[in-house]
Amino acid sequence: MASFLNIFSQITPPPFVTPEQYDGLEYRWKMFVFRPAYFQKEAILLGALLFYVAFFFIGRSINTKKVEKWVNVHEDLLKSQFSSPHVKGLVRDGSSDFFTFSTGRRNVASLHSIFRLRPYHDLLQTIYQVVYSFVDLQYNPRNDLQLDFKLLPSALPHDFVWAIVAKDEMKSIKDNRWDLTFTKTTENSALPSNMSVMSEFADVTESILKNTALLDALKDPKIAPYFRSLSVTDQPRERPTKLDSPEKHVILDLVCSSPSQAVDTTALVAALFPFIDSLSKINLRPETKTKLKKVRETFEKSLKVEAEQAKKEELDQAREDQKAAKRKAEDERVSKLSSAEQQKILERERKRSIRKTQGKTVRK
Repeated sequence: MASFLNIFSQITPPPFVTPEQYDGLEYRWKMFVFRPAYFQKEAILLGALLFYVAFFFIGRSINTKKVEKWVNVHEDLLKSQFSSPHVKGLVRDGSSDFFTFSTGRRNVASLHSIFRLRPYHDLLQTIYQVVYSFVDLQYNPRNDLQLDFKLLPSALPHDFVWAIVAKDEMKSIKDNRWDLTFTKTTENSALPSNMSVMSEFADVTESILKNTALLDALKDPKIAPYFRSLSVTDQPRERPTKLDSPEKHVILDLVCSSPSQAVDTTALVAALFPFIDSLSKINLRPETKTKLKKVRETFEKSLKVEAEQAKKEELDQAREDQKAAKRKAEDERVSKLSSAEQQKILERERKRSIRKTQGKTVRK
């Protein structure tokens, strides 16, 4: 008990001693006296806490207004295209990620609108992003918006990967989109100078770029600050580890605009719907179809080989684990025997080892 009291006395702060003279600011009310000079540290801590809380709510409000404004501006367009736009409304995941889901349109199984905004609500993450952008000049955090149209099987009869990419986004897109590794990057005179084409074969590009409405929307100068990429793909965005039924998507990646400029992207989004409808009319040369099919068959074969190898390694590891478990159980059993019995087992193991060695020598 005495030792406990001794420890308690050591961690107890010393009592506050009121100085005999105080000529600073003070507030009196009846028997109460408040002297601010004695609470400078507490005032700094309280101010920092209030600043952090205010930063959180202001940052969350900025992101929410940005997303809500974009959704409201494009709502009439989506209502005219989908029988069920925004099925569950605007879904929030934290304070920087938002989602909407639309369905009920010809050629489109669903539309996922995915907002991934900068964490303006998180002071530490915001400071990190600002500081790291000075350290790594290629690091450019943005407010991302992705419109992912999952197509119905009949909407795109061919299997290919194709994209238009803003040149300043080329490295970021290549790093994050495995499916675009199927393509080659080329220039095209029909596109603005700040955009490049990524396509598996030239006649895929020729057939797709016949859509003049899409080209006109891409040439609009108001689109340039927001456009990142537009892709048509039959492959997953991350490299698969097993064979799955292919899904075909049209994906538009944008920089989410500020609330005052949300209307700038409506023309491009509107052009996507006739563009999607035109995909079923694409005609490719027979040799192109053969090459596209061969590329996918080659990849599927390599995926099967990898899957078989992984399964073999898994089985080998399971056998090794089983052997190790048996050895451990045997060692535990032997350790409980008497010294004489352990000696007999060791002698038996030694003779067995000699016989195996002699057998190998004879076979040689």
